[in-house]
Amino acid sequence: MSQFHFNPETYETLMAAEVPSYGRLQDEIAAASTRRDVERILDLGTGTGVTARRVLGVHPQARLVGIDVSPRMLAAARRALSAEAELRVARLEDPLPPGPFDLVVSALAVHHLDGAGKADLFHRVAMALAPGGRFVLGDLIVPEDRRDAVTPIDGVYDKPSTLPQQLAWLRDAGFVAATSWLERDLAVLVGDLKGAQ
Repeated sequence: MSQFHFNPETYETLMAAEVPSYGRLQDEIAAASTRRDVERILDLGTGTGVTARRVLGVHPQARLVGIDVSPRMLAAARRALSAEAELRVARLEDPLPPGPFDLVVSALAVHHLDGAGKADLFHRVAMALAPGGRFVLGDLIVPEDRRDAVTPIDGVYDKPSTLPQQLAWLRDAGFVAATSWLERDLAVLVGDLKGAQ
């Protein structure tokens, strides 16, 4: 599942074929975003806008800023999202757009970072969030039982980490972190910011 080979015309079909429970993952990310009023959302790894559309369905008045490394994927997202969405070509390793955001979401993008990259990103997300903000991460994990590793990974661009590692990195970044959904090698993690940054 290399991000560099994604084609916006076939992306959703590919995800449905290769990622068991892809639709359920999107539903769980949207459900995990519902705790508070949200005015500004940052979507990390926007792709074709699938996650953004689901989350904006929960928060229709919110303004969305999305980043993705692929201009082609963002062009598809621009067609799918409202004209008010601000979409930028950027990598997860780049400085995040200026906050504050009430909600940061990401689906199936952060597993492209190694452990140090994930920990760094989680710190930068905490800095971009408003006090009391929430980070919802839906992604591949390394499951406890190897038989639960059902999503194909390439071992080069795909670098999933374990659930305990990611929860620890979230806590180190200042989040109260928990798992809101887990199915085989997919998980949704929720980090609520502890106080002002």
